[in-house]
Amino acid sequence: MKSWTVTLALAVTVSVAQAHSLKGLEDQLGDREQYFQVVEKQAPDFALRDAEGTPIKLSDLRGKVAVLHFIYTQCPDLCPLHAEKIAEVQAMINRTPMKDQVRFVTITTDPMHDTVDVMRAYGPTHGLDPINWIFLTARDDQDEDATRKLAERFGHTFTKADDGYQMHGVVTHVIDREGRWRANFHGLKFGSTNLVLYVNALVNDHDRHDVAPATERSLWSRLREIF
Repeated sequence: MKSWTVTLALAVTVSVAQAHSLKGLEDQLGDREQYFQVVEKQAPDFALRDAEGTPIKLSDLRGKVAVLHFIYTQCPDLCPLHAEKIAEVQAMINRTPMKDQVRFVTITTDPMHDTVDVMRAYGPTHGLDPINWIFLTARDDQDEDATRKLAERFGHTFTKADDGYQMHGVVTHVIDREGRWRANFHGLKFGSTNLVLYVNALVNDHDRHDVAPATERSLWSRLREIF
């Protein structure tokens, strides 16, 4: 029943996507979601590897919308909560036809500790579905701080202390199908539905400007109630 309900919600969402521009949705989110930030620039390039040793570059994600975040598995508080927030969003998206159009990307900032076995165990422990989720780490030929430097290029720092813990913030990055970094959702309190709606907009790649404001408000309210 839940799956059917969310699929129905997607059908309504797609009709919204076809009816208005991405800019219109960004304006709405700017008003309704205090943790939303438009970025709109090329995403930092990277060449890393997954838990199986497969090389993964930013260009390999072309054609998919990517929801990307940084964590390290020894983090005692924020990182597990962030992973579970992403898992919640993934579960909503994966009950819809968007599942094949979206990739969830976790990048470790502690490649020395986060070995293959650690990486393989992390997703299932925190509810992430490997069907469209990948966990990336540095390649063997890269420096130990390569992924922390990559995080800096995405605008936030993971500062390593002597005890191995890292001081950091929490940001979820959204990259479109052309590899452009479109937005950030800051912290852990953003509305999961708002991220789903934004991802759906990018999946549908709409850019029209013919919205009737009253209709937008009505459909927005209906979607929020369904999700």
